[in-house]
Amino acid sequence: MGVDEAKATANANTILTVETAMAKASMDQVTMRDPNAIYHKMSVEDFAKMTPNINWNLYYTELKTPEFKTGINVAQPEFYKALNGMVKSVKMDDWKTYLTYHMVDGAFPYLSSNFVKENFEFHSKKLNGIEQIKPRWKRVVETADFCLGEALGEEYIKTAFSPESKARMLEMVDNIKVAFGERIKTLDWMTDSTKTEALNKLSTFTVKIGYPDKWRDYSNLEIDRGAYVLNVIRAAEFEANRNYAKIGQPVDKNEWGMTPQTVNAYYNPSNNEIVFPAAILQPPFFDPKADDAVNYGGIGAVIGHEITHGFDDQGRMYDAKGNLQMWWKDEDNSKFVERANRVVDQFNSYCPLDSVCIKW
Repeated sequence: MGVDEAKATANANTILTVETAMAKASMDQVTMRDPNAIYHKMSVEDFAKMTPNINWNLYYTELKTPEFKTGINVAQPEFYKALNGMVKSVKMDDWKTYLTYHMVDGAFPYLSSNFVKENFEFHSKKLNGIEQIKPRWKRVVETADFCLGEALGEEYIKTAFSPESKARMLEMVDNIKVAFGERIKTLDWMTDSTKTEALNKLSTFTVKIGYPDKWRDYSNLEIDRGAYVLNVIRAAEFEANRNYAKIGQPVDKNEWGMTPQTVNAYYNPSNNEIVFPAAILQPPFFDPKADDAVNYGGIGAVIGHEITHGFDDQGRMYDAKGNLQMWWKDEDNSKFVERANRVVDQFNSYCPLDSVCIKW
């Protein structure tokens, strides 16, 4: 950034001090696994009263967001209370140092080679032990995938996914749902009323296979042959504005959280849906020409995995409509926690390093 070594060292210490204070005020990952721990709905006015040192109205105005008529979810109130204090206690010059660094750090991978090299040396090599940077073409393709994911996906599925594959997958999902339902019915520790609710939730799963029914419109995103980093910044701004436009609107349940070319799958508790992008529906996970035994052993395990997420320690807290609402009877809830804690205790006993044990 053109700063001499002494100043850079001082800046680094400033940044670390600010980030350490923020980290101490933040929940750890284990706490955040509980959806109720990060759900604190309040009005914009109450949030402003809780953080009087921060001008949120100016912030919303600068972002050009719609009005928050139904309130907001302040996931971590204690963090914002601490941040409110830091606005006064941290010097303005230190805030400028912190924010300048993060602006440049976010742009590092899209700048000239000296920035890219430094970014890799710190984030990838020093922090994660990655020894070799990916070829430039791979990094650029990944950026295009991140910025224009569904535009690439629309082309990808033309050659990588067929209607026959989709039909075969839907049949497999239906069969595994039936098998899962039979398992629920035979649980000896769950009462009939909770079983009924569980079976209802299972029956209402939305299943998305391959790709979205409606593709995202990128016509308002300007991509040109100018500076690479500016294309990326415009793409980030486009995505932010797309999300802001959702405020106050009904949830679009046709939207996908992954692109078709992503080798992954997911369960979304708020929509009670399981989603399987086209890229994971390829060998060795899935082959429309293969025997059932091969496909059930491959993608079948993934299907079962995603269905199970609807009833795990997080997903089970959402009802069939995707609301964060406990539908278990108290006695069933206690029995679930008792059984789940056996797995937790087992994993917490594993210590990959003498000084570091798993914390589940």
